[in-house]
Amino acid sequence: MSATDFRKLADLFPDETVTHSYVQDIELPATAGQPSAGTFALITLDNDLDHSKPTTLGPNTLVELGTVLEGLKERAARGEIAGVGVTGKPYFLVAGADLSAVKSLSNRDHGLWMAQLGHDVYATLANLGVPSFAFINGVALGGGLEIALQSTYRTVSTGAGALALPEAVLGLVPGWGGVYILPRLIGPENAVKVMIENPLSNNRTLTGPQAFGLGIADAMFEPADFLEQSLAWAAGVISGSISPERPNAVDPSDPAVAGRWAGAVAAGRAFVDSKTSNASPAPAKVLDIMEANRTMSQADSAALECETLAGLMQTDEFRSTVYAFLDLVQKRTKRPAGAPDRKLARPVTKVGVVGAGLMASQLALLFARQLKVPVVMTDIDQARVDKGVGYVHAEVDKLLAKKRISPDAANRTRALVTGSVSKEAFADADFVIEAVFEELNVKKQVFAEVEAIVSPECILATNTSSLSVTAMAEDLAHPERLVGFHFFNPVAVMPLLEIVRAPKTDDAVLATAFELAKGLKKSAVLVKDAAAFVVNRILLRLMGEVTAAFDEGTPAEVADNALRPMGLPMTPFTLGAMVGLPVAQHVQESLHAAFGDRFTVSQNLQKLIDNGIRSLWAPEKSPDGKPFIPAETLALLSFGTSPSTAEEVLRRTQDALAEEIGLMLEEGVVAGPEDIDLCMILGAGWPMFLGGITPYLDRVGASERVNGKRFLAPGVASAAAA
Repeated sequence: MSATDFRKLADLFPDETVTHSYVQDIELPATAGQPSAGTFALITLDNDLDHSKPTTLGPNTLVELGTVLEGLKERAARGEIAGVGVTGKPYFLVAGADLSAVKSLSNRDHGLWMAQLGHDVYATLANLGVPSFAFINGVALGGGLEIALQSTYRTVSTGAGALALPEAVLGLVPGWGGVYILPRLIGPENAVKVMIENPLSNNRTLTGPQAFGLGIADAMFEPADFLEQSLAWAAGVISGSISPERPNAVDPSDPAVAGRWAGAVAAGRAFVDSKTSNASPAPAKVLDIMEANRTMSQADSAALECETLAGLMQTDEFRSTVYAFLDLVQKRTKRPAGAPDRKLARPVTKVGVVGAGLMASQLALLFARQLKVPVVMTDIDQARVDKGVGYVHAEVDKLLAKKRISPDAANRTRALVTGSVSKEAFADADFVIEAVFEELNVKKQVFAEVEAIVSPECILATNTSSLSVTAMAEDLAHPERLVGFHFFNPVAVMPLLEIVRAPKTDDAVLATAFELAKGLKKSAVLVKDAAAFVVNRILLRLMGEVTAAFDEGTPAEVADNALRPMGLPMTPFTLGAMVGLPVAQHVQESLHAAFGDRFTVSQNLQKLIDNGIRSLWAPEKSPDGKPFIPAETLALLSFGTSPSTAEEVLRRTQDALAEEIGLMLEEGVVAGPEDIDLCMILGAGWPMFLGGITPYLDRVGASERVNGKRFLAPGVASAAAA
């Protein structure tokens, strides 16, 4: 491609937020009694916005960076500079490619140009004629980390977070040299960890010290004087007084390395299959390129990366991923649909938690850690209270041991959480949440007792997963103060909060709930008071269809693995065991009572529960490595004579989900299908590459088969209509 073609591509994006390349000349400090190592050109990547607006790489950004680098290459040829460095604005090197720009490239040729533009610019950085340095001061994702990888040398700050090549989970491949350079720099096994295992494990990223430990960076310095130390280190490298060592670097032409390379790729493929059932093309493409480029030149690998990227950019899986990541997780969570004006929110200076069991204890720890307000737990006797408070203290001790909190923070958190056997301890609380047994009458009794003690302004919240918030409020003197505040387990990890509005819940209560969610660092979705709300209703419909197929005579292995093409994080029977069979059955019974035979109550499941069996599958595998049902478990069960194939179970489940979501939208359970998707991604670990659930159902045709229309318009999470 010519410079004119690149300019044409950039002109397609007149509204791009450009990350500028600002250059300053710095006289490098002298080292070891030597004269100055010379003039150093430092590029700072900055979009001139505050730290809430990360720097990204769009076509105009890349064209500007390329122009600056070409000028520096000419200066280097004239002997005017001894080295070039790249760093970023505070907290960021670069947060990766501008996904909104990439998503809009509907023409395959334009996608190819974008890939080639990045390679052209980065190749200039790698071939300046003088050493190049990347000073990784903060976030470096995707193309941002590849800028560092294309540099000759790298330093990293101990305070830098979120270093990653996350493309596999975004429906792409590391397309600007990372998939070629990284395995050579840190070894093929580590490269697979960074490019495959981390992205597919909840998009895990590396800290600065972790990146240094792997060998991604050559040196590491503290944040306070990171740039000064990096410049001094660069001066030492240029003058020859410092020779960086790279113990993890490998030569792929070495026969021993070739075996390791093949083994790492094979392990990566097994990991992808276990995590996604190969339902997304991108992770396999990453491994295809890595496998092929062991014997390729960097230029040939670049061409393969560009062609692969251009193809992946046109897939609905990629568009669905960007919809999920950008439109939902990044944007919709910041502006929850239906949330009242935040100015109506009341201050919360003390929290009460009714109950001291595991869920209640997790809630107490979360409120104390994040809100830093006093939290008091109550239960029916001192032993239970002491156990709950003890759990909180033990968890704080674990965080301290892992150095995730300071000793001072640990002491403060412990001091904030107390217990009592009397609900009188809630007298001055602003917010009281119950986490007691999932029984309506029990919860109503709790709220009656609490309401008699707390102030008229105190907000009451229920963590129910399926019961009617409206029914809980019907005997209260002030039903407008009750709100559903449904967390997911484990509380510290799962980011979703379903905030449930009952008919009488007032706006001030709701606004306070949303502000609390924000303070707790959770993403909140407003849901109507309908049985099981969103996540559990959808999951139980899914699990119910698979269980029904099993009860009808479908072999367990067929039924449990039928949904593998959906790429879900675990099979339905595994999910049931994790949730707990009694809990799953209880919710299913609630849904059956509310919605009838769409939610079947399995008698086989009840037999397992009655006999104290916690999982259909045996805890160990059979000699051939497959799961099996113990003979004594099988003897308890009875089956029909209408088995289904895996394909039939999959289609049946797809259609059931399309039906249920269609009904939920008709009922107004949430504002739109986007909220359904957000709930499933954040509350159920639904794969990002599916775009949530509604793009998947659109893609496989279930939406139109059942409802006669798509959930999302063409172009939202798929190709635009022709």
